[in-house]
Amino acid sequence: MADDGDNGGTGPKPPQMTQISHIGLWEATSLYIIAAVMCLCGPVMLGFALLTGAELTVMGIVFTVVFVPLGLAFWGNTVVDREHNRRLDAVGVPATAEITDLTDFDWSGEESGVAVGLRVSGPGLRTFETTWKRTHHPALRVGLRLTAVVDPSGGRFRVEF
Repeated sequence: MADDGDNGGTGPKPPQMTQISHIGLWEATSLYIIAAVMCLCGPVMLGFALLTGAELTVMGIVFTVVFVPLGLAFWGNTVVDREHNRRLDAVGVPATAEITDLTDFDWSGEESGVAVGLRVSGPGLRTFETTWKRTHHPALRVGLRLTAVVDPSGGRFRVEF
């Protein structure tokens, strides 16, 4: 029988597990480049407009106001994700994630994905269930076991697929 985590109301509730996506060196590099381009496009456009007299001043201001904060947020998110991955690599416990359910859903009306029900377990770990939303992949099927890494004290896990 699956433990619902409430301990009959007598004990502390286990931490909510958060999935972390694997971000390797090449993925991180490309994300940092995208963030840098986002941060620089507005100021470069403004500088170009001021130096050449081109009519890009308003667009440069708008791009600066919109894309600099977005680029900084994107950069910061990448830094945090890399730190979570390093922690999982350092202290993570090997686990197995078994696919228990596959449900189709729409992300944006145009693009569909699949909600993958997972049961994650391993030696010394409290078994938990979670949902992983991702794009369709032909290899995904109920009963498939995937390698996972869990940081039980940090409440994070990563599925290797």
